[in-house]
Amino acid sequence: MDYIKRGTVTFRNASLALFAGAFSTFANLYMTQPLLPTFTEAFHISPAVASLSLSVTTLTLAFSMLVIGSLSEAWGRKKIMTFSMFAGAILTLLIAFAPNYSILLTLRVIQGIVFAGLPAIAMAYLGEEIEPKSLGIAMGLYISGNTIGGLGGRIIVGTMTDLFSWRVGMIAIGVISFVVGFVFYMLLPASKNFKAKELNMKALLRSMLLHMKDSGLLSLFGIGFLLMGSFVTLYNYIGFQLLEPPFSLSQTIVGWIFIIYLVGTFSSAWFGSLADLYGRYKMLVIALVIMFTGSLITLESHLLVKFAGIAIFTFGFFGGHSIVSSWVGQRATHDKAQASSLYLFFYYMGSSIGGTVGGIFWAGYGWHGVISMIISFLLASFILAYCLRRTLYHQTPETT
Repeated sequence: MDYIKRGTVTFRNASLALFAGAFSTFANLYMTQPLLPTFTEAFHISPAVASLSLSVTTLTLAFSMLVIGSLSEAWGRKKIMTFSMFAGAILTLLIAFAPNYSILLTLRVIQGIVFAGLPAIAMAYLGEEIEPKSLGIAMGLYISGNTIGGLGGRIIVGTMTDLFSWRVGMIAIGVISFVVGFVFYMLLPASKNFKAKELNMKALLRSMLLHMKDSGLLSLFGIGFLLMGSFVTLYNYIGFQLLEPPFSLSQTIVGWIFIIYLVGTFSSAWFGSLADLYGRYKMLVIALVIMFTGSLITLESHLLVKFAGIAIFTFGFFGGHSIVSSWVGQRATHDKAQASSLYLFFYYMGSSIGGTVGGIFWAGYGWHGVISMIISFLLASFILAYCLRRTLYHQTPETT
């Protein structure tokens, strides 16, 4: 195999290209999250309906990832990822000029489909092209692009909305995405170790069914669904509360709240190392307790205490997500990439369903209603974690 090795120009280019690709994809994906209160006012819709601007995109992304990853086995990696980036940028520019909310949602549905082209393939590209002992740092840079992209998109749109309008904010994201798309295309080395395969949909479906029959994997998928549902719900509706009295914060400040995401960069790696020392189950339970505690702290009316609660909640979420996602790969006995795709499917379904249902709780019961829903999701996660532990104990006690 002709692997890309750390320390070479090719390695640097590949790592920067995939960092840029992840940045662009997730900046576009999450750019509507800080705008939910703005959409509510501009289009005269409810918070739950406004949340669809994110939920429909993550929903179609979830379904598309199951298909596009398989298509890339026949069509190649780079061409699909490049198409995904440019198509996403064009759609963002079109969304900026959407005359009504129905057209905006339609374009966001299409975006969810094209967005899947990068996250569904990037990890496979890295695994094929980067030498094994250099894979960790390359994967870390790619994942950091996810985090910084999601953060950057929210901050840019929030700030530009305050200074000009939400439409100008989206134009800015679209233009940046075009530039990043060219950087990606120019820097990413062509695949050398990729070998096209003939699509076999029957084998694909058979493999999926086998994963779904594994009670341990089902518990992990369910936990991923509940964790992401809780996380997106909190960030979807905290903006509504902070824009209202007694806080009355600006859209710019609400956008900058997402910088709290950076605590996840530390907690995801830290919890992963602690899980190796003390066991995945114990650290998962600790992560859930931290999320539970943080969510309750956000009920406090003092602004700084509320921010502390959000940070604690975020810290626990990224720790729990890192444990569960790595556990899926360890648990799956075959077609591990497909098992990871199924996990991401449930993960983004949690974002879609939880994020929208949270709007009903916000409309009916305010912030206390949102936290009640999140707590119910976390309690269900505790139950699934216990079921997972029992399953693993009876099969392979050492994996707990």
